[in-house]
Amino acid sequence: MNASISSLLSRTKAKNPGEPEFHQAVEEVLLSLAPVLERHPEYERAKILERMIEPERVLLFRVPWTDDQGEVQVNRGFRIEMNSAIGPYKGGLRFHPSVNLGILKFLAFEQVFKNSLTTLPMGGGKGGSDFDPKGKSDAEVMRFCQSFMTELARHIGPNTDVPAGDIGVGGREIGFLFGQYKRLRNEFTGVLTGKGLNWGGSLIRPEATGYGAVYFAAEMLATRKETLAGKTCLVSGSGNVAQYTVEKITQLGGKALTLSDSAGYIHDPAGIDRERLAFVMELKNKKRGRIADYAARFQGSVYTPVQAGAKSNPLWSHKAQCAFPCATQNEINELDAANLVKGGVYAVAEGANMPTTLGGVNVFLDAKILFGPAKAANAGGVAVSGLEMSQNSQRYAWSREEVDAKLHGIMKNIHRAALDAAERFGVPGNYVAGANIAGFLKVADAMLDQGLV
Repeated sequence: MNASISSLLSRTKAKNPGEPEFHQAVEEVLLSLAPVLERHPEYERAKILERMIEPERVLLFRVPWTDDQGEVQVNRGFRIEMNSAIGPYKGGLRFHPSVNLGILKFLAFEQVFKNSLTTLPMGGGKGGSDFDPKGKSDAEVMRFCQSFMTELARHIGPNTDVPAGDIGVGGREIGFLFGQYKRLRNEFTGVLTGKGLNWGGSLIRPEATGYGAVYFAAEMLATRKETLAGKTCLVSGSGNVAQYTVEKITQLGGKALTLSDSAGYIHDPAGIDRERLAFVMELKNKKRGRIADYAARFQGSVYTPVQAGAKSNPLWSHKAQCAFPCATQNEINELDAANLVKGGVYAVAEGANMPTTLGGVNVFLDAKILFGPAKAANAGGVAVSGLEMSQNSQRYAWSREEVDAKLHGIMKNIHRAALDAAERFGVPGNYVAGANIAGFLKVADAMLDQGLV
């Protein structure tokens, strides 16, 4: 490891104790940038990396609300405004009990590079709360969202910071958040993305992250003169990203075999076709049920509950050619990655944010499989969020076909940028290094141009 990078990594860990996910995200990027620093000492002189690692602003606030029994509840709210060198802060809001400062800093740091790769003028940010919308009534979710936005509203705006959805924040939550922002600021503006189609949203936005991950996988396969047609695929998660990953896999002729939630996963050897996917969407988006119900409905499929303390996830042990982790961070460890390679998987596109541990990433790189890291493969969601911002600025809405074509083009460009950067800096075929380098260069150059701010 480059001595200056090693020193910076040590200082970062010491300065940010108890934030393992943030340490992991920073380490992965820093390890990729050694050849860049060797060719461009001006980045080191200007302390560009130190400035990228440190958020421009961290907001932490309390969120008091009342439940349906009239009891007062108090949660924490966060917004990490990481880097605005190339545009207003842009990144999702996550509502989940696991949310803490370290997780949001890792997500915001990743978002800087991801947004840079889209070529759209967006900086990086992330936010959320340890509030859990599961099991809450619509009225409780509304009261929480209104309290959360009452504080957040003073810090965001269409030219300052434009949040979106993430885990636990779907169309319902975005609606409540947007309504409260409009009420407080007395203006109708594109301050949030993922909005409803009737009030400023974009077609394809719900589908974008999942579709984009599959488009990226298709681009990787094309480098070996292959397509997704006939490929069997393992997909984790069962939310928005996973659902539309399965939909696009099916459209391109592949066959998805698995889906999961926090309680377990299903494996369906027949494949999750359009009819079965429609059942999952109804189950998860409307009934808010558990994926175990899938196995009860479709004969031949098998449900496996989560085993507490297990060293690996059996979902990743099934034979397939492609894998799309779409659930959450660090869901694939070193053993899982080895099981995937052993089971015949040679193309992995990350739909979730940092779903593979550093050990797992190294297994994929050593095996020389096609591995699309999250900041490249799942950039479709924020790309279409950027397109939603453009449509809001124009007071105009593009057709479904127009947005999908733009999304497909952006994912092709991200793939090409990562591939070219890897080649240019001596690590051909390494999408991890290529994505980190390509994302870094644009932001670093903008920071140099703008001086010491």
